[in-house]
Amino acid sequence: MSKKISESAVRRLSLYLRTLEELDRAGHEAVSSEQLAARSATTAAQVRKDLSVFGSFGKRGFGYTVEELGRALRGILGLTQPWRVALIGAGRIGSALFEYTGFARRGFQIVAVFDSDPAKIGRKWGDSIIHDVAKLERVVSDKDIQIAILAVPVEAVQGVMDQASRAGVRGVLNFAPVRLKVPEGVTVKDVNLVIDLESLTFALSQGF
Repeated sequence: MSKKISESAVRRLSLYLRTLEELDRAGHEAVSSEQLAARSATTAAQVRKDLSVFGSFGKRGFGYTVEELGRALRGILGLTQPWRVALIGAGRIGSALFEYTGFARRGFQIVAVFDSDPAKIGRKWGDSIIHDVAKLERVVSDKDIQIAILAVPVEAVQGVMDQASRAGVRGVLNFAPVRLKVPEGVTVKDVNLVIDLESLTFALSQGF
């Protein structure tokens, strides 16, 4: 698709999908743009605008078919296939991410864990063994890993990023508070909890 889609629009698509899944479990067959908007903290006009980028889904006077729209959104979001993920960093954040069951429910399979600490290398996490990060390129290639989650210290993250991109990783979720340099064709999404907390304190201090 040639048209640029904003990050906020992609996030709304994820919210719409979760709403559709809830409605489907509750036995609803149809949903209106107003109902989707109310559950996603947006407007009906915005819902229609977001969806119209990808085609025509609704019917005037009926709304959207819950199952059909849900299936379409899963395709748009790339959730119709499993994704093989490398978790790099076996510290506290890495441990919490590894234990999170929501990844597997969405098709994100953590198939390899890495760390540089000799005390952790070789230990078992569930069915996985923690690999030496020095072997990152070989393991990523062998296991056909497409996505890497970086939960490593700031001073190490760029070097790990370089290794991952050389191995063929094209999607990165970065928890280190630093802007990474990446080659063309690699997409990075930064998770900065401090910035998110500052957004909350801004809203609280401004009375929003």
